This record gives sequence, structure tokens and C-alpha cells, in this order.
Amino acid sequence: MVIANGYLAKPGEQVLVLGLGRSGCAAAELLVDLGMRVTVADAAEGSAPAECVATMESHGVTVIRNATAMPPGRFVLCVVSPGLDEELPVVQEAFDRCGEVISELELGFRNCQCPVLAVTGTNGKSTLTKLLSDMLNASGLRSEPSGNYGTPLCESARRSGTLDWIVAEVSSFQLELVQRFRPKIGIMLNVQPDHLGRHKTMSHYTALKARLFRAMQAGDRALVYAPDAEQIRSAVPEAQATDWITFGTDSGCAVRYDAARHVAVHAIGGQSVEVSLLGTSFDNPVTGLAAAAAVAAGTLCGLSADVMQAAISAFVPLSHRMQEVGQIDGVRFVDDSKATNLTAVQAALMMTNAPVRLIVGGQLKENDLDFIKEVLKNRVQSAYLIGESSGKFKAAWGNCIQCVMSGDLKTAVDSAMQDANPGDVVLLSPACASFDQFRSYADRGDRFKDYVHQLAKRRNEEKKKCVI
Repeated sequence: MVIANGYLAKPGEQVLVLGLGRSGCAAAELLVDLGMRVTVADAAEGSAPAECVATMESHGVTVIRNATAMPPGRFVLCVVSPGLDEELPVVQEAFDRCGEVISELELGFRNCQCPVLAVTGTNGKSTLTKLLSDMLNASGLRSEPSGNYGTPLCESARRSGTLDWIVAEVSSFQLELVQRFRPKIGIMLNVQPDHLGRHKTMSHYTALKARLFRAMQAGDRALVYAPDAEQIRSAVPEAQATDWITFGTDSGCAVRYDAARHVAVHAIGGQSVEVSLLGTSFDNPVTGLAAAAAVAAGTLCGLSADVMQAAISAFVPLSHRMQEVGQIDGVRFVDDSKATNLTAVQAALMMTNAPVRLIVGGQLKENDLDFIKEVLKNRVQSAYLIGESSGKFKAAWGNCIQCVMSGDLKTAVDSAMQDANPGDVVLLSPACASFDQFRSYADRGDRFKDYVHQLAKRRNEEKKKCVI
């Protein structure tokens, strides 16, 4: 394995992994496979899966918990888990004491034996990642979704000799410490404010996202959302991709979502492919763009229109992403708990063709709450505010729409149902991180579903009493 400046790491040399989450465990296991002497350090006690720790220790890995600084000694390589900010003192110390400091994504890529198709952007990454993997598998090729989607790239890399493609969802955190990460096809869905608590400015966040394309060479393909294309290309002038392909909704885009005809279009180099989105979860201005990018990437991979059509038609929306979880007396309840920024909420509202009772709140990650007001006025009947940011939403939106200070999610569900009319949608699309009241966005979505089911049960019991 090449470490730095052409140096080839030898089995038995010392390497360090910072962070004992799933990515850190996957990196350690891959390094063990490569014959390295591995030390893993984490600031927390018991944060790693017990099975993972037991496996590592059985292979001679040194596991250090409650680490407040780097372990003593010198390491030829340090792999940093994506949850650790590169500005942390322990990471800065690693730059001084290690031959090279890279991300788990970079380590995984360096050990992949098949090409990587990578997806980044602010919203919609997981849906596109899963759809592309479904398309490839439907064609008879062997692929798996990886990266930020759920399976660390280091874990997928260990199986990559049996795969034709890895489809990797890539976050800005994972791109902080990449150097030679080079997808054969890279897709940038969109760039909107997110994670600014860590990245500080939009310009820095955008530059990190653009690193997806930085190491591309002749023969590689970059697909970028048309409105973002200029700023992305200017952020990585060193990128040497053969093609920069833009996609959008304008008729001038060779790759586009055509809303009037309900199709995703790829028309490049004399080749024209159209896939119908009618009746699918992609027939809207938001996920329609993801479908267009998928059709373009699938065409570049040699997939037929029939295969792509079948995969799109069969696609089931991922959990906590515009997922209907119940209906009560003509009121639909939709879980979009994955919407952790306002751009995602705006997209959710654009996809909803019914009056909305919006549940919003949690740990706010951005400051501009005003740009969404026009959409709110046109689509939202009332908003039910939960979590620590309730007051900020009330102050920003109170003169625009009715805002109800609900406090917690259960109260918000009950209040929204009480106010809703048949045909309305109660939409959990929080615009915030979940950690003030929940373990994760998934936990928040699961609780929402539970509360809806409890409410439905109570309503049914009340109806039975009335009949008696």
C-alpha cells in the first residue's frame, strides 16, 4: 500500500486509526488484512461495537479508549474517522507525528479492486446511491452501495475483487482528508448550506464537496447540477476529467428532468435515452433531477434504457425520506426525518401536492430561515415547533404562517392531527439535527411512526365506544 511520496508501506509497520465508530473499525480491519501493526484510539469509553473490538483485539490490534491525545510513538499512517474534525488538536498532532494522514474513504479507495461511482451533494445522496446500485445489479453487474450510505468504503474494499462497481455516497466530512480519491464517475447533486458548524463558511463547504473531482484524469466523467457547475469547476482547476456533464430541468441541458413529459433524458454525443418517471417516486422537480443523473451515469456504464426503467419503477423510497407511515381519517402522515436542513424541507414541500401541517425543529445548523418563506406561505397551513430551536422558528416564521409551540414530537403529532382536515399531509421535515431530543434522525423518524400508530389506535377505540 502506497503511503506518502511513493513510499510503500511494509507489513508489520505501525499505523494509527483515530475513532472507534463503524468507519474506524472498518479501517482497522482492512489494515489488519494488509499486515499492519494497528493501534486504534478513541476519546470515548465503549463507543465501538463490542464485536468489532473483540475481533480487532483477537488480531493483535491495540485499542485505546478514553484517549485524550495521540498514543506515543511514530506511525507511517494515520486514518481519521469522518466524525473527527481535521482541526481537532489530536488530528493536528497526527500531521506532525505520522507519515501521512488520510480519511477512511481514502484508505478504502486505495485498496479497491473495482471502479468507484461516487455521489455527493447536500440532499438526495442516499436515494441516488441506492438507485444506481439497483440499476447496476439489475443489469447483471455486481455492485454494492457504500460509503456514507451505511457500509464504510474500507469494508466494501475487502470484497471489491468480486464486484464490478462500488457506488459510494460521499459526505463533506469524508472528503476533508482525501488526496488521490478518484471515482470513475462522480456526481454532485446540489450544494446548499449544511454542516456550517464544522465547515464555518459556504465557500469552504463547497470546496470540500468539489474535492470529489480533484484527482480525476482523462477517461473519468463528472456530472454536476447545472446551477452549481461554474463554482464547482473553479474550485478544482486541477481536475482533468474527460467530460463535465451538467444536468438540470432546463431544455438546454442534455441531461435533464422533463416535467412536462414525465421523463429523464440523456442526450449526449448523438446518443439519446429517455426513461419514463410517470407513476414513480421520481416524477417531481426534486427527485426527478436525481433520476436524470442516474440515467446519465447508467448510460455511461453501458446500461440499457429497459434496465434503468425497471429499476426506477421498482424503487421504494428509503426510510425517513418522504415515507408515508400512516393515514387517519383522510390525513396522511409522512416521515421525512432525514431532512436536516432547510433546503431539504423546501424540497419536501415542493414534492407535496396537498395542504401541509409541518413539524419542524431540533438542533439548527444554519442561520438563514427566511429564504423558504414563499414556499411556506404557498404550501403550509401551520407549523408545529419542537426542540431547542422552536423559538428561532417562531421568531422567523410567526408573521408568515401559524406557528404552534409544541415542544416535543408527540404533542406536535397530536396537535397537527387535531388541526388537520381530510386531504391534509402531516409532514415531519425537521430542518434540524435530532440530537437535542433523539439519538439520531432515524430514531426521530421511528418515534414519529410510533406516535402516528398510537394515535390511530386511540381514534379507532374512540370510534368503537361511540358505536357502542
